[in-house]
This record gives sequence, structure tokens and C-alpha cells, in this order.
Amino acid sequence: MKVYFDNAATTPLRQEVIDAMLQVMQNQYGNPSSIHSFGREMRSAIEGARKTVAKLLKVSPAEIFFTSGGTESNNMAIRCSVNDHKITHAISSRIEHHAVTHTLEDLEHKGVLKVSWVKLSPQGEVDYNHLEELLKNNPRSLVSLMHANNELGTLNDIDRIGELCKQYNAIFHCDTVQAIGHFPHDLIKTHVDFISCAAHKFHGPKGVGFIYISNRLKISPLITGGAQERNMRGGTENAYGIIGLAKALELAYHEMEEDKKHITGLKKYMIKKITEEIPGTKFNGNTGDNSLYTVLNVSLPPHQGKEMILFNLDIAGIAASGGSACSSGSEIGSHVLAGIHADPERPAVRFSFSRYNTKEEVDYCVEKLKELFAVNVEVKH
Repeated sequence: MKVYFDNAATTPLRQEVIDAMLQVMQNQYGNPSSIHSFGREMRSAIEGARKTVAKLLKVSPAEIFFTSGGTESNNMAIRCSVNDHKITHAISSRIEHHAVTHTLEDLEHKGVLKVSWVKLSPQGEVDYNHLEELLKNNPRSLVSLMHANNELGTLNDIDRIGELCKQYNAIFHCDTVQAIGHFPHDLIKTHVDFISCAAHKFHGPKGVGFIYISNRLKISPLITGGAQERNMRGGTENAYGIIGLAKALELAYHEMEEDKKHITGLKKYMIKKITEEIPGTKFNGNTGDNSLYTVLNVSLPPHQGKEMILFNLDIAGIAASGGSACSSGSEIGSHVLAGIHADPERPAVRFSFSRYNTKEEVDYCVEKLKELFAVNVEVKH
């Protein structure tokens, strides 16, 4: 049996997305910057995709800019706002994605700004009182805090963060890579200046994403060399990827409640099965209703062969992760688990689900885990 429980790393393309991309690939090949009819057709397709994304997020199409994905969008928001608005202080958390933490640390190392790290709860939630204290002492900071943590599934209240940023005249960047397509975002109501997106997290293609830039804030481009994306990102647009992104997001919004119900059921079922079958297991982050329903981070009991857990799951045909996919193959442990002081003696596994997973796959996975831990279970007659 082959089981894919690593959807927080990337998701499989939906057939409808493939079909939408193929339609354009086979029939439209003009450069969208060209003024002839071939170029205009491609430009029209891209602008149609932009309008689709903007409508779903309740913003103006002029505030959506297509990029190569979440990492570029995060870098653009942070580096350009710091440079253009003369920001000398940033506030973030130790469990952000490395696209955020490494970018901030690079700027701090170069003497561009000072970074303050907000306190976190044991589940990885922002300490809002500490955040306000930091903002009081450092008004007009850049605040970079994610909506949903990619390893723990813990959610931050971005409406609350946005209001604090508004109160203290701070710039708010939110990494929404794990949340877009899984939660509705009304960016008219949420006071946020930037959000980041990657299409492959919601059954879209890899290598494409977008950044939302509020019309309240002006920044210069991160990548220069062309007038594409209304002079905000040089380089010929990834037209096929953009079409796929818009289609995938449209489908995700249309079926969001149905998918959420199905995936939440799987997550709760897996928590129940693991608790019953592998005593002593702990769960990292917030696993309740106020969490990213696609992610479950499990701290298994201390095990002599903990380094081999993921390898043995892979041998059994089960794909999971020990943390962020961007650290795969690294000897360095998860900075997120370190950030919430998780027990390093316990092997941690992140299982992440999609609309395509089933209870039968959960049963198979838990059975293989139980075999690895040699749990003696009384056979009930």
C-alpha cells in the first residue's frame, strides 16, 4: 500500500488543474508582454487569473502580484519594505518558516535592522501581550508572523495581530502559505500589508505563487529587469503556472467546507487511533478545532531507533515528514520543535492530509507505527 501523508510539503495536482493548464499550453504560447494577438491572448489569460485570485481574497486585482512561490514572496515583503520604508526593527517568532527567519537574520547580520522574537505558548501560539509590549517599545516595526505553522498546525489570530499593528503603525507581513486554500481570507477586514502564497500547497503547480501588497503600502521590486507584473517583478510570467494557481484556488474555495469536514475527520481519527494503539504518544501544537486541520505533529515515545522512523515508514510505503520539508536530509533538527521546547528524545513525525486521503490509509499507517514500536496489544475476542 502506498500512502501519501506529506501534503504540507506539497500536494498532488488536481486533474481539473492539469486540464486548465493543458488547454493553455496547447493553444496559447505568446509572450504576454508582446503587443500582437498571440501576446494579448496570453496577457488576457493571466489577467483573468489575477481577477479570480483577487475576488476570492476580496481585494483589488492591482494588489495581486504573481511570483515563483512562498519563499520569493516572503523575501519580497521583508526586504523591500525594510529598504523602502527605512524599517530598523522587526518582530517575528522562532517558529516561522526559514524563508522568514533566515531573511530577517541576514538583514540583522548586515546591520540593517534589529529583530525581536515574540514569546510563544507551549503550543506555538503567539503571546499577544508580549507582542503588544514589543510594539509599544518599537513603533513602526515590521511584524512578520504566519497564519498557520507548517510543522505544528498551530494558528495565529491574524485579525488580532493586524489590529495591534494598525494601532502601533507597524507593517504586517503574514506568511499564509499553509493557510491559503484551506481557510477563507477576507483581506478587506484583516489589516495586513502583505501575504504570501504557494500554489502547490492546495493542489496547484509548483514554482508559482503570489504576493498580496496592500494598496496602502508602496514598495520597489525585488527582481528588476523588466516591466512585468506592473513593473513589480522582472521576468516573463509563468503563465501556465498562473493559470493552474487560479484554477486550484477557485476549486479550493468552492469545496473548502466539504474538504475541511473530511480532513478534520481523518485527523481526529488518527489522534484517536494513535492514542489507543501507541500509549505514551504526545501531540505537538494545537490539535483542537482552532488548528490547521491538514497537519498533525506526533511526538512518539522514546525509541532506540528513532533516527530510522521515517526511513522505516518509507519502506512501508508511507510518506511523512520529520518537520519542515525544506529541512529534509539535514542533520539539524526542527527549529520549530526546538522553538516550543519539544522533548528531543522523542521521535517527531508530521503527518499532513489532503482531500485524497482515507481512513483505511490511517489504519494502515497506525498499524505500521505500532509494529515499529512493538506495542503489545491485548487481542479482544
